[in-house]
Amino acid sequence: MKRREYADMRSNWEFGEASECRKGLMCGMGYTVEEQKRPLIGVVNSWNEYNPGHVHLDKLAERVKQGIREAGGMPVEVMTTAVCDGMVMKDPRYIEVPSRNCIADQVELTSESNMFDGMVMLSTCDSIVPGHLMAAARVNIPTILVTGGYMPLGHCRGQEVLHIHAQDKVGTARAGAIDMDLYNELIENSWGTCGACTSMTTANSMCMVSEALGMSLPNNATMDATGSQLYKLAYEAGKQIMYLVENDIKARDIMTVDAIKNAIKMDMAVAGSSNLILHIPAIANEAGYDLPWWKYFDEASNEIPLLTHLAPGGPYSLKDLDMAGGMRSLLKELMPKLNGNCLTVTGRTLEENCRMAPKYNGEVIRTLENPVSKEPGLGVLYGNLAPEGSILKIAAVPAELQTFRGPARIFDSLEEGLEALRAGKVKPGDACVLRFLGLKARFGTTAFTFQEELKGDPELYKSCAVITDGRFSGGTSGLSVGYVSPEAALGGPLGLIKEGDMISIDVAKRTMNVELSEEELAHRKASFRWEFPAEKYPRFLRLFVKNVGSMAKGGIWE
Repeated sequence: MKRREYADMRSNWEFGEASECRKGLMCGMGYTVEEQKRPLIGVVNSWNEYNPGHVHLDKLAERVKQGIREAGGMPVEVMTTAVCDGMVMKDPRYIEVPSRNCIADQVELTSESNMFDGMVMLSTCDSIVPGHLMAAARVNIPTILVTGGYMPLGHCRGQEVLHIHAQDKVGTARAGAIDMDLYNELIENSWGTCGACTSMTTANSMCMVSEALGMSLPNNATMDATGSQLYKLAYEAGKQIMYLVENDIKARDIMTVDAIKNAIKMDMAVAGSSNLILHIPAIANEAGYDLPWWKYFDEASNEIPLLTHLAPGGPYSLKDLDMAGGMRSLLKELMPKLNGNCLTVTGRTLEENCRMAPKYNGEVIRTLENPVSKEPGLGVLYGNLAPEGSILKIAAVPAELQTFRGPARIFDSLEEGLEALRAGKVKPGDACVLRFLGLKARFGTTAFTFQEELKGDPELYKSCAVITDGRFSGGTSGLSVGYVSPEAALGGPLGLIKEGDMISIDVAKRTMNVELSEEELAHRKASFRWEFPAEKYPRFLRLFVKNVGSMAKGGIWE
């Protein structure tokens, strides 16, 4: 029996009184009995008025619903949380993984209780796209994800400007090293009206992951948030979900192991956000694939060259990539390294979707034979400081920091590190260790603020390392190593080092070590003690810490 058949009460009494009540309630809201016999499609929207990446999704949802109705379905719109990382002014403890996992739970609760036959999900930003994809993998019904497009460029003093170049000036302004009129104009005019911030941050990275997985329609990841193409695509997604329902093509039929490996390879080709090291394994594990995903990241880092040099590490924006041919063109160039036979939401394979893709700018989208660089976007560093691995955005590391050796400066919180940095206590050549920021200790707090303020001092930026068991934003640059595992709160080596211990990093060799003997590390671990300060945090976050799993599996619920 298909899920929608419960609606025809003349022949199906399986749900008894509850089904009759539901039928009556639907009629009471103005839905006809004929409508209730159609496939029920959840339009899972994350629209709100306080997230620029999502502020336009109400309009896209209307187009989706129109397509569903015309194709014979009955759409019902439901909502999920959508916190924007860039809008969070308070302690950012509720983002990224607590928010993401909560969103996945919301979708599961709503879609399962309401017995949707299919879903069209709308999201754009950092934690929401992975939360939606995790839920799609859990629920495993026909699903399409419509992502909200990239933000148009801002304008300042007669030129188009990329937001990341205004964001970079915060530390410079704090130091009084920029004309404040120019600085204020940049801050006020560098962001567009809606869409994902126009650089290779987590939002755009995850939109690309959705398309590489086959869960979004072609070129969705590289469409202007304000352009007509996105609204046409939303309408087509509404029609296409009915094809998936009629042919019983479910989310896990698309999100296979090979599709997930495709997404990892795509990530390397675009130097995507370091946060994908959490989000892709989370999606995979929700789909039931308990594999060593960080190992696949590491393998892909040695196989896949950089095909497009997008900001913050490069000169190009998402608009440039769009104008050059978009995501289809990029995937076409990468296709020899991908499994092109993977099914997508179009009902065709990934290779078929990209076969006829045009390319208009060979500098923005390079070939495998003529890449930007053979160095990957992300790398996995191992060593006695990170036995389970750590993540580095290699494409954003300055040339002079490809090898590093320096004394550890220990900060047991982000606030402690920022206070020292602002007081001038961080010196050139320091290895700045920000620890107890991991999932178990502090919900996977980002150390991005520290890294951004460090960037405001060129001497420090080009000589210091930042090492953390917390996250980094997709806009991370410099010698910034995150996700160090095991995290300090679990007694990992990062929790054992002391002020002045020498740390060495070799990017080419993918190593990060503290210059201590195994015996000394074991001696320190024997006396290590740390407890989560539960009294400082509300129940939601205490529940998160109690149930969250390892970073290597993406931080899903244990």
